[in-house]
Amino acid sequence: MEILVDTHSHTIASGHAYATINEMIQSAKQKGLKLLCITDHAPKMPGGPDNVYFRNFKVIDKVVDGVEIFMGVELNILDFDGNVDLTNDVLSKLDGVIASFHTICIKPGTIEENTRAFLNVMDNPYVQIIGHPEDGKVPIDFEAVVKKAKETNTLIELNNSSLKPTSSRVNTRENAIKLLEVCKKEEAFITIGSDAHFTTSVGTHDFALNLIEEVKFPYELIINTDVEKFKEFMGRKRKNI
Repeated sequence: MEILVDTHSHTIASGHAYATINEMIQSAKQKGLKLLCITDHAPKMPGGPDNVYFRNFKVIDKVVDGVEIFMGVELNILDFDGNVDLTNDVLSKLDGVIASFHTICIKPGTIEENTRAFLNVMDNPYVQIIGHPEDGKVPIDFEAVVKKAKETNTLIELNNSSLKPTSSRVNTRENAIKLLEVCKKEEAFITIGSDAHFTTSVGTHDFALNLIEEVKFPYELIINTDVEKFKEFMGRKRKNI
């Protein structure tokens, strides 16, 4: 199995990542990726870019050196009602939208509150991916989140960075196993994202792929092994807007 699309990456615009868009693209090309999603952090992340950054992606070529580019965002979930830090007017112009819970932007609540935040944010027609839900700092009801993801055509992310020994997230391996088992049972699609904050991590999914093999997760439920399959899925929610 080969991952052809990296669905989660950050540039210097995120404030705590360390490469330019072009440097990330060149790394993607060297890794053999066909499509790279640039998903810089939204404005409420300390050091993140302002609203105007996301409004001007029209100046960036759709294909650079043979690598297709999706310009998107990793939103911050701001409350348990699922509100986020960019308007739908801005989101409608982006190629890819991840929504994630970052403890620097919101203090985690109870399992019920955190789960409600994820369920509510998936009702947003522009949110296509739920980012790193395996983080034990933000406990959730995996079954409820996966069922809502399938119902709303939202992808569940298996985040490679979360599984690294250096990750600041907690209980990620155990939680990822539970999450994958629920996705397998519900036949819900996932995406594997590097969450790269530097060039060397672009297209690097080794920890996630090892876990996929360990739990015998079905390859056909991994959306970013096929560019066209990925692009078709990403457009599903927006067809109903």
